[in-house]
Amino acid sequence: MTAGVRLPDLRRLPRRFLVYAALLPFVILGAAGFALFLRGPTVSPTTIGSVAPDFSLVDLDGDAVHLADLRGQPVIVNFWASWCGPCVDEFPLLRAAAEEHAGDDLVVLGIVYQDRSESARAFMQQNGGTWQALMDPDERVARAYKIFGPPETYFIGRDGRIVARHIGQLTAASLDAKVAAIMDEE
Repeated sequence: MTAGVRLPDLRRLPRRFLVYAALLPFVILGAAGFALFLRGPTVSPTTIGSVAPDFSLVDLDGDAVHLADLRGQPVIVNFWASWCGPCVDEFPLLRAAAEEHAGDDLVVLGIVYQDRSESARAFMQQNGGTWQALMDPDERVARAYKIFGPPETYFIGRDGRIVARHIGQLTAASLDAKVAAIMDEE
């Protein structure tokens, strides 16, 4: 005879107990579903069509930039870092878009992600960046925009709503399409 734990004989348990035990998972799932229903739909603040999370940051020159002040203009918000290879590769595309649409009220904002201001300043100078590079030292804005890692880019229409999001390195075609979408927003 082997020593061990003896399991109860299920045939000896009252039938009512077995029915309750079988129904318990359904009751729990139903209650959880009802609680979610009562809470209503949850929309992320970075969902396409949502108003872009507002922020106020300081650029590399010490000037404050408030996103709400740019309402009425199409805005590209690009999270980048000088140490990020794909950021380096997409930088000329952003520079070309900024130059091409300079007369169209397009605003490009670069939010420096997990990088030092000295490195960001040198990078902007070496690569001909003409837009404001904003420091986000506590990553408050990066968290609000749910950034996984650079580069990530948001395209915000004139009404302040997010029109598109691009995770990873931009291509010329994807950038052109998304810029066209925010330029056409009225």
